[in-house]
Amino acid sequence: MYQVDNAVIMAAGTASRFAPLSYERPKALITVRGEVLIERQIRQLQEAGVPEIYVVTGYKANMFSYLEKNFGVHLVHNPDYLTRNNNASIYAVKDILSNTYICSADNYFTENPFEKEVSNCYYAAVYADGPTKEWCMETDENGTIRRVQIGGENAWYMLGHTFWDEAFSRTFLNILEREYNLPETADLLWESIYINHIDKLHMKIRRYSTDVVFEFDTLDELRQFDTTYVTDTRSEILKSVAKQLNCHEEDLLDVTAYKDETNEAAGFSLRYGNEIYLYSYKDQKLRRK
Repeated sequence: MYQVDNAVIMAAGTASRFAPLSYERPKALITVRGEVLIERQIRQLQEAGVPEIYVVTGYKANMFSYLEKNFGVHLVHNPDYLTRNNNASIYAVKDILSNTYICSADNYFTENPFEKEVSNCYYAAVYADGPTKEWCMETDENGTIRRVQIGGENAWYMLGHTFWDEAFSRTFLNILEREYNLPETADLLWESIYINHIDKLHMKIRRYSTDVVFEFDTLDELRQFDTTYVTDTRSEILKSVAKQLNCHEEDLLDVTAYKDETNEAAGFSLRYGNEIYLYSYKDQKLRRK
């Protein structure tokens, strides 16, 4: 058994797909079923007896500052959150990784998945009944992950937290240090680096029921889980759009982010009735497509 030393919650990203809510505040700070996402996860970690919690910030970092005082967590800033993928958040906490939970700030766990002692290095997984575009895992008879591919069918896929034991942390960081400044590394998820070196980085699968681990990539997905968002999106932008269209927020459907030529978040599209509309962040204007 490994005694958990700490946990890292990655909250640096812009979550542009979660438009326009994430344009107004970090996704980790939205309220779901009456609780702020990251606050719920911090409480679950603390209830499990995890002694130290580090939150990696980047986008709108100042909005997380209250967590230090209210929850006693440590904030670590990732200065490269706009130019690198989440491998930069791992690099920002490289000096504290040991027997460590690595968590995404936007996960919602209906049951507390954390423990004070953990038996294996693992990645959480849920089962896709049918086809999926998620990162699907193949394991050996002992549950060790041997292969990961994007997309599959009737498969267990990566979703939720992961636990790194000290040996995994040391090996991963050696690889990350060696490859960090390579041009091709900047855009990689840390999971991609793990997959590229899966023969050296041994991790087991930990299976969860589909009603335990949740992640919301879009407003439509959040509305399915927390139906209060159907009539109240908590978005001043969408409230303004509803007013312009003389409709209710519940009439605004299929909200989807789009980017400009520099790959930056530019706005979002939505459907109202039979019409598609585009909203631009730059000029704060709505137009029919």
